[in-house]
Amino acid sequence: MIKGRLQVGQMSSVVAPARSASMGPKEVELMLVKEQNGVQFTSSTLVSPAQTHPSQEERETWGKKIDFLLSVIGFAVDLANVWRFPYLCYKNGGGAFLVPYLFFMVIAGMPLFYMELALGQYNREGAAGVWKICPIFKGVGFTVILISLYVGFYYNVIIAWALFYLFSSFTGDLPWVHCNNTWNSPNCSDLFNSSFNDTNKFTPAAEYFERAVLHLQDSQGIDDLGLPRWQLTSCLAVVIVVLYFSLWKGVKTSGKVVWITATMPYVVLTVLLLRGVTLPGAIDGIKAYLSVDFLRLCEAKVWIEAATQICFSLGVGFGVLIAFSSYNKFSNNCYRDAIITSSINSLTSFFSGFVIFSFLGYMSQKHNVALDEVATNGPGLVFIIYPEAIATLPGSSVWAVIFFIMLLTLGIDSAMGGMESVITGLIDEFKFLHRHRELFTLFIVVSTFLISLFCVTNGGIYVFTLLDHFAAGTSILFGVLIEAIGIAWFYGVDRFSDDIQEMIGQRPGLYWRICWKFVSPCFLLFMVGVSFATFNPPSYGTYEFPMWANMIGWCLAISSMTMVPLYALYKFCTLPGRFSDKLAYAITPETEHHLVEGGEVRQFKLQHWLVV
Repeated sequence: MIKGRLQVGQMSSVVAPARSASMGPKEVELMLVKEQNGVQFTSSTLVSPAQTHPSQEERETWGKKIDFLLSVIGFAVDLANVWRFPYLCYKNGGGAFLVPYLFFMVIAGMPLFYMELALGQYNREGAAGVWKICPIFKGVGFTVILISLYVGFYYNVIIAWALFYLFSSFTGDLPWVHCNNTWNSPNCSDLFNSSFNDTNKFTPAAEYFERAVLHLQDSQGIDDLGLPRWQLTSCLAVVIVVLYFSLWKGVKTSGKVVWITATMPYVVLTVLLLRGVTLPGAIDGIKAYLSVDFLRLCEAKVWIEAATQICFSLGVGFGVLIAFSSYNKFSNNCYRDAIITSSINSLTSFFSGFVIFSFLGYMSQKHNVALDEVATNGPGLVFIIYPEAIATLPGSSVWAVIFFIMLLTLGIDSAMGGMESVITGLIDEFKFLHRHRELFTLFIVVSTFLISLFCVTNGGIYVFTLLDHFAAGTSILFGVLIEAIGIAWFYGVDRFSDDIQEMIGQRPGLYWRICWKFVSPCFLLFMVGVSFATFNPPSYGTYEFPMWANMIGWCLAISSMTMVPLYALYKFCTLPGRFSDKLAYAITPETEHHLVEGGEVRQFKLQHWLVV
């Protein structure tokens, strides 16, 4: 008896074609039975092998499914969930802010999140390599890789600040409590409310951050940076070492690190909430956070800020979701993953608001000032206001250690995601780097460290502010817009849906297809327009950046966006044939270039553009 396996495509005269509307790839198990009475008997059965990518290329996969989920959650849930969303909610109608937030989440956030996970999982390559589905758009892959690299230049500095605070917390008397330290100025005041009523007075916590940590008093502006501070440089070096050893072996190592970094913030947030709600004034702070003012929904600003928060909180457009999902098994249910992880991200933002405002309510009552005067967002919340609140508690050093450990873990896995986007995107594009991943990872993290040194000088906060303002603002919205157009219109939402069906066995519903083709691109186009229309030059406190600094910022933003037209021009010029041939090759998936030679180009037919 002879036993063998043949692809169904090779047995088309015996069985049905391999791919049908309801069936994935099948194989025929053919059994040849010895001759009996001059007749040969055969039997065959259809078997369902483990689904693999059509290219049959081997690729590293996550050790466990939970490694992937924790990595995505760890990346998406970052410091902005703690310092931005609660403040936006409070300032824009409290609970009423959830209406536009959830609206934009459903029509744009989740569809784009789902799109990136499916794109990476099906093509099994990084942000640039996936554009073999429509070669002319590969430039957008390099756009998001550059953006992730730029963000790494300053995001790691925030983690270094948190590490500096963590080391400073191992003391009986926290250093940001009093004004009798060597770094304090004559304008330092221990009286909290007088510091707010008098603009010339500063709290000990504010002076600790700006004068002891940043040494801002030793700089006159961005043109007077000085040398890197050895304390922050040391903290930054520790962060870089942790990042390297988390990433050097790929998802096998990073997938284990996130078991700590992605779960620890939830433990700490819960502990802080249990402590916070017992403080006097905490309930008033939470009530202010949740107070509903539906009249604010009539203001365009509220809707714009909700849309902006959705764009940046889920982490689409950085290439991270594409990179992470590219290491999934081909048959992984990316639809379910998209719903779970995006929902957890939003719930975390909402939950953190209770933690933040319980302490802000306490600070408001303790110092007899209005909540508006203590409520803030950005680094000032987690490095000035919150440490000051913690310092007033019994056992303040313990609470400070717990809080800054949370900030470290929130930051580390997000930084890991950004670096993985760069590394995966480039080693998938330049295959020879696969054999040298450890060295290439070292090169990326060391390069990031060297650029980040500008942010730990005396005037480093000015460089930090400039990078934060320009590196991932309009450019990230532009990148996601081009990405959505390339997939839904040029590659085709129907073909993209076929790819998803091939992976998970079910085709995306009409709702998702309409969002991908019409709603999300229109939403992103609107956001790009709003980003330009509402642009304000960066500033830090009362310091206004000079014109040359703003020009450098715009060059940084434009440098990533120009990758789209530059690569399209390069691709067009290097393709053979007449103009129509070049265009056909540029917008047709690389696997179907043989069809172009026969004159069959889907994109040249009206049906391609009308189908949903």
